[in-house]
Amino acid sequence: MKKPGGGGGGAAADKKRGRRSYGESSTETPPRKQAAKKDVFQIFAEKVRDHKNLESRWAVLQETRVEYFRGKDFVSFLRNHPELKDILESDGNSEIEDIANILLRKNLIVRCDRVVKTLRPGKKKLSTWPAHLEIFPEQVFSDNDAFFAWTFVNRRPLWQTLLSFFWPVLTLAICLFPVYPHRCKLFILYFCAGLLLLILTLLILRAFVFGALWILLGKRFWFFPNILAEEATLKELFQFWPMKDESERPKWTARLFYAIVAVLVFLLLRHHAPDEAARARYQKRVSNIIDDVLEWSPSLALSGMMEKQTVFNATDPDNNVTDGSKTTNEDMAQPEDVEGETITGEHEIDESIENAEDTDH
Repeated sequence: MKKPGGGGGGAAADKKRGRRSYGESSTETPPRKQAAKKDVFQIFAEKVRDHKNLESRWAVLQETRVEYFRGKDFVSFLRNHPELKDILESDGNSEIEDIANILLRKNLIVRCDRVVKTLRPGKKKLSTWPAHLEIFPEQVFSDNDAFFAWTFVNRRPLWQTLLSFFWPVLTLAICLFPVYPHRCKLFILYFCAGLLLLILTLLILRAFVFGALWILLGKRFWFFPNILAEEATLKELFQFWPMKDESERPKWTARLFYAIVAVLVFLLLRHHAPDEAARARYQKRVSNIIDDVLEWSPSLALSGMMEKQTVFNATDPDNNVTDGSKTTNEDMAQPEDVEGETITGEHEIDESIENAEDTDH
């Protein structure tokens, strides 16, 4: 026979089991939340890294090329874009320093320091963006001359993936240039020549502008300052306006010396410049090389015409020339000799007639 309080005891036991199961589930959730927080900070780091308003550079860290930013730029960036902190959910109300320290603890960023810590001759302060970094001993966030490098591999955009497939196709297309149609060869030739001329003109012009401003005003001004940089992004490569010149102004004696050297080099190049006949020979030689490349075709090579043209155009008759070709060259040269003798005979007849007329007068 059941006791009257048995049902209540069973309900109480169920409640206890429910509480126990709830407690067990509550003890299991923190690792999930922690994993979710890791994913949240990973997403936050990727968003911040891909944002165009966070200024960053590339440098070498322990023989590895890394992308890094400055601490003060990170602080100003999050102050100007507080909406990115919403990705962090519950940690979105944290201070910027705390968020950065969490990124450091999760190894999403690492604090670095410049390798060169001494001033170079002629410089008033250290470089704003050093090219070589080393790991800082204390991994704590700071906005006072501190640098932080991203440690994770950024996701490759679509255009880079397409470009990686495009490079082998471009290489194959370059190898197949001799079999292209004649018009296509001409287009590629003029396009490459124009592009090369544009690059050389740009380099010469920027060097002339720099030299003129340095000699006349003592200012160091390079437009397109990163055009010859080995490590630069596409945006930095085509940056037109240079950064502010922070170095000392050169002395007037050095400017005068280099001005005299520039004038002497110009006069020397003008004195030894090739004359019109030499330029014509160079132009003819280059045009012959270009014509050989443009006029080559697979049908001409298969028919053996290329070998005949090589024999006819050879300058030394003793090398790679058969007896038949020698006789052919001699036969071809005979009409010229006959024509030369005929012209000489005509001149002699004309001169005798003129002398006879003079004696008659």
